[in-house]
Amino acid sequence: MSASGPAYVFLLVEALAAAAFAEGLPRALAKKLARATVIGSGALLDADPSPAMRLRQNVTSPGGTTEAALNVLTAKDGLSALMHRAIAAARRRARELGS
Repeated sequence: MSASGPAYVFLLVEALAAAAFAEGLPRALAKKLARATVIGSGALLDADPSPAMRLRQNVTSPGGTTEAALNVLTAKDGLSALMHRAIAAARRRARELGS
């Protein structure tokens, strides 16, 4: 996970920017905001020893826009399930390469 992790984060930036552009933000601004979001979030993770779950809860207003998006991302087929499948695929491939 660690060796491939940066690619996953870079893909997240690409996906955030593409989604923001699709929702009407100018492409350059969408890219800039996506990068800044990941950089700022990483800095907060580095500076604050709280669990990631607590940090997420701290920036989520009940009934707000973040919660609406998180309801999609935390659905049964959401981000967690997707990441489990991705990590499993990487592990399978690592085993194949190691054989």
